[in-house]
Amino acid sequence: MTPAMKVGAVIITMGNRPDELRALLDSVAKQDGDPVEAVVVGNGSPVPDVPEGVRTIELPENLGIPGGRNVGVEAFGPGGTDVDVLLFLDDDGLLARNDTAELCRQAFEADPKLGIISFRIADPDTGTTQRRHVPRLRAADPMRNSRVTTFLGGANAVRTKVFAEVGGLPEEFFYAHEETDLAWRALDAGWLIDYRADMVLHHPTTAPSRHAVYHRMVARNRVWLARRNLPAPLVPVYLGVWMLLTLARRPSRPALKAWFGGFVEGWTTSCGPRRPMKWRTVWRLTRLGRPPVI
Repeated sequence: MTPAMKVGAVIITMGNRPDELRALLDSVAKQDGDPVEAVVVGNGSPVPDVPEGVRTIELPENLGIPGGRNVGVEAFGPGGTDVDVLLFLDDDGLLARNDTAELCRQAFEADPKLGIISFRIADPDTGTTQRRHVPRLRAADPMRNSRVTTFLGGANAVRTKVFAEVGGLPEEFFYAHEETDLAWRALDAGWLIDYRADMVLHHPTTAPSRHAVYHRMVARNRVWLARRNLPAPLVPVYLGVWMLLTLARRPSRPALKAWFGGFVEGWTTSCGPRRPMKWRTVWRLTRLGRPPVI
């Protein structure tokens, strides 16, 4: 009999949501099947009190979301190889069901090419899933499972073989679009990504613009994402479409100023290694409903 897949969980925190963190860790501990080992990374801050058995790492400085999560991955061995699957969960989220880890095991065991699962995020009070939390263009029905081209950073499961093959999250990004960078590299290596509506993380409804650096980071990292991953002819097309969409949303003058500042920064600073995806990966993305120009 094949042993069950080992599942771990990585949670990064700024130490400012101790009650929510405790509730999340309790929901991880209640998962069916073999225990899920949790690692909490204090990203430039002390880690609040956590239940016995939870490992903690306190970083002297904030490495950003991808940097903090990469530290959590390495806590499970090089590339996370001490486990088969890692859950990445926001510290103010809560696993709504006790069978999420078991459903992940079943999904990964059933499809050896499945590399990443994106969970459904739902408001704990209303049950509503925001459109932006459904990682596809046709987001009207959040209850529909589908194959997708990206995933949600704080509510997902990754097969650790993906990290071994394509590397970790891009630490240069600090915040925004790091998931899509990893997703595109994984897809280019032949892995698949699924959105699963039955794997639910409860998370209060928030606006991403609550982060002071949101508009700058979104623009800068969008340019980096294209420069790092797209074939050269698609880079201006992809970025041109995103500029038009941004202008069509009519952001405030300060937001637009920050956005254009980030856009310029994306062109004038190093984006890290460039590894353009294969044209067959472009076609795969197109067939999945999201060509890499949108």
